[in-house]
Amino acid sequence: MKELLDLFLTFARVGGLTFGGGYAMLPMLQKEVVEKRHWATEEEIMDYYAIGQCTPGIIAVNTATFIGYKTRGVLGAIAATAGMVFPSLVIIMVIAAFLRNFAELEIVKNAFAGIRICVGVLVLNAVQKLWKGGVVDRATLVICIVVFAGMLILDVSPVVFVIGAGLAGWLLKKAGGAR
Repeated sequence: MKELLDLFLTFARVGGLTFGGGYAMLPMLQKEVVEKRHWATEEEIMDYYAIGQCTPGIIAVNTATFIGYKTRGVLGAIAATAGMVFPSLVIIMVIAAFLRNFAELEIVKNAFAGIRICVGVLVLNAVQKLWKGGVVDRATLVICIVVFAGMLILDVSPVVFVIGAGLAGWLLKKAGGAR
């Protein structure tokens, strides 16, 4: 029971202290889950993020679910997921109750502008970590460039690019071109 509570509280802390969604949470998740609690390796976190991106739902919630399941099975998945969504649920309910009254205040507008900048920096930090873990050789760099260019040029679902990149990585691995 203590381990389930620990999962809930850890993910509640991550969910309550980070803004901007899954990518902005990556640095804190990595610190809490990989470095502090050793529930997963850095490579596993990146894999969970990749799978979380491909599956329906919110990346951070999906990642919490995977880590909870790995740690304590189905009950761990439920505890970690509940912990991740609980702070957001409470915060959204409080904001919804009061925001309409305060949204037009200059101080609130300025606060949100500052928060958006901070979230942008957190997302860039997550991109840097994902880049280091994902782009490891020329083959993965080519996949990255092709996917990036394709997303800019083509009006295709991101799922197509995720499946295509996964297939390309798998084919390169089979051919001995990637690690």
